[in-house]
Amino acid sequence: MKIWNKAIDICVDVYKATAHFPPTETYGLTAQIRRSSASIPSNIAEGAGRNSNKEFIHFLGIATGSAYELQTQVIISEKLHLINAEQSEYLTHNINELLKMTYAFKENIKNRTL
Repeated sequence: MKIWNKAIDICVDVYKATAHFPPTETYGLTAQIRRSSASIPSNIAEGAGRNSNKEFIHFLGIATGSAYELQTQVIISEKLHLINAEQSEYLTHNINELLKMTYAFKENIKNRTL
């Protein structure tokens, strides 16, 4: 699935961007931003493995929530000067693309089940 691959790429990018966060953030923002980035492809995968489209849509909704959470954490990271504006824009752009793709995918599934 394209959305799963895109989500994996975003997660890898987040891990790379947070590799240089200060040690004081290890159990704070570093852990939180990494968890939310990993939650996106994980929930897409879990939903795909469920038995119904309704369940799949539910897990896509959770993935969407995690993407918005990740967006917020990227903004916080930039404001704290943990990442630069270029990294923030790159991540935000890719998260926005994923959100659009996920919305379209959910609509496609809904239309197939009607």
